[in-house]
Amino acid sequence: MTRATDPLLPPFSSRSPAPACLLTLAAALSLTACSTAGSYPSLAYRAVERTAMPAAAAPAPPPVQLPPPTADLTTRIGGLVAAAREADKQFAAKRPAAERAVSAAARSSRTSDAWVSAQVAVSALQASRDTAVASLADLDSLYADARQAEPVGDSPSAQAIDTARGQVQALVDSQNAAITALDTRLMT
Repeated sequence: MTRATDPLLPPFSSRSPAPACLLTLAAALSLTACSTAGSYPSLAYRAVERTAMPAAAAPAPPPVQLPPPTADLTTRIGGLVAAAREADKQFAAKRPAAERAVSAAARSSRTSDAWVSAQVAVSALQASRDTAVASLADLDSLYADARQAEPVGDSPSAQAIDTARGQVQALVDSQNAAITALDTRLMT
């Protein structure tokens, strides 16, 4: 069977395929020769590229100085701290009586008069600190308002409130520890 009559082979002329292959090879070689000759462009920035580059970031403006706490706020903070200290004095005055009552009720049944008297004394001790706990709650509320007014950083008002909160929190924590110790002794 010949190439011209074979249905699976493409029809070519009776000439040999060598000239077509040589032509393809010559075209490929001529293209590769172009890529090796000549000089390449520089990879340095061109003038137009330099102007299109982003400029250096401008320095951040200095932070805005916030005003100090108002006289009204300072007075209110001072009043809350003073009320908490007064409540702590009342707590300290009632604490010895509560401790004596709890000691007297040690190992007593829960229905005894000594145990009931100790419970009453501990309850009176807890009630004496209500003003300190209320002062702490008011300071917490003031602090939340101050932080909401200036959410990015601590304002001088928020710092003043936080300082007062720390003082009152220390008083309340000490009172809580004393009451917990008395309750533990009473329940054992």
